[in-house]
Amino acid sequence: MSHEVRVLLVTYGSRGDIEPMVGFAVQLRALGAEVQMCAPPDFAELLDGFGLRLVPLGQSVREVTTKAVTGAKPMPAVGLPQRAAQMFDATYEAVSAVADGFDAVVATGLIPASAAARAVAEKLGIPYVFVAYFPTYLPSPHHPPLTWTRPLPPEVTDNRVLWDLNTEDMNALFGEAINTHRASVDLPSVDSVRDHVFTDQPWLATDPTLGPWLEPSDLGVVQTGAWIRPDERPLPAELEAFLDVGTSPVYVGFGSMPMRDSQNVTRVAIEAIRAQGRRAVLSRGWADLALTDDQDDCFVVGEVNHQALFCRVAAVVHHGGAGTTTTAARAGAPQVVVPQMADQPYWAGRVADLGIGAAHDGPTPTVESLSAALEAALAPETRERATTLAGTIRTDGATMAAKLLLDMVGRERRPMSE
Repeated sequence: MSHEVRVLLVTYGSRGDIEPMVGFAVQLRALGAEVQMCAPPDFAELLDGFGLRLVPLGQSVREVTTKAVTGAKPMPAVGLPQRAAQMFDATYEAVSAVADGFDAVVATGLIPASAAARAVAEKLGIPYVFVAYFPTYLPSPHHPPLTWTRPLPPEVTDNRVLWDLNTEDMNALFGEAINTHRASVDLPSVDSVRDHVFTDQPWLATDPTLGPWLEPSDLGVVQTGAWIRPDERPLPAELEAFLDVGTSPVYVGFGSMPMRDSQNVTRVAIEAIRAQGRRAVLSRGWADLALTDDQDDCFVVGEVNHQALFCRVAAVVHHGGAGTTTTAARAGAPQVVVPQMADQPYWAGRVADLGIGAAHDGPTPTVESLSAALEAALAPETRERATTLAGTIRTDGATMAAKLLLDMVGRERRPMSE
């Protein structure tokens, strides 16, 4: 190739959207590419730790989600088209401002942001790839779509029909905003927003055992394996000391999920863990979990290396994000998934189906319900299955994806040089 490959990575989402992109970026750079990340301003410090410059997109995603989750009422659906237009415009402006000279765009996260990323790629005439972090985000006859603004009609059981309704929903929410902006930059309108954003060959960054893509399907999905961010940080000395002095604790954390009543969730979790005769490691996260008393059987952590910590715990109680599920599975730690939204019920179901933990029924645990789930997760046979599965989790997904992308760019360039 005549010059270094330059790749734009674009996402507007929570930490679970950013972490895999960082893992991907690290592997791209290891193969000689230059990488630019466009993401919410919340993650500047994380990216800086890897020497990645951030082009900030929009407002703080933590502020937006916290207001939506902890407010008296959720954000009204009526405002979604307007917010979609604002997100598309802001993303297009930010990405296009830095995109000259780049060779490919890889996008994930919210639909309007990914649509803007594709528009930039089209204007530059460079490849665009959409990546999903869980199988059920992508259309398939094997599963229904996620619920957006209206519940799925219970009388409809044909998944293809449900995905057709999903197409209508996506067009109603985002179509006008996306096509209006596309027209303003001399791009043709699109008939199906979802199919346009996902393309007919999306990438799926999940482990094939943990989150398989079922065939046959209508899409040419490329399953790369999960994109795992490398983490070699030592655990804090105080945490090491806590882990060393007694039985393995249970980890509790909800990542970048704000919660409406985090204090009650903390109380329930600690009571349920103590009922199993276990200690607790509590992760603050975006829910700002905090101790409910001063007993010495609980320890609070902030930003720590989960890859190292999960190898030292008896079980992991979490929200069911793709990254946390994969990290716990890779560590061989039994899991209790308390799903809150989006992909999290899917991962809860996978954990239960694989026998490597328990799926809590619903987003709000009680002491009784969480105790029952913990009892199942802490059973010796669950640990045995989790340990066995850990050995099957692939760690080369980001490397595979980086090589695929560089090969794609090479094929795009070759006709011009021949």
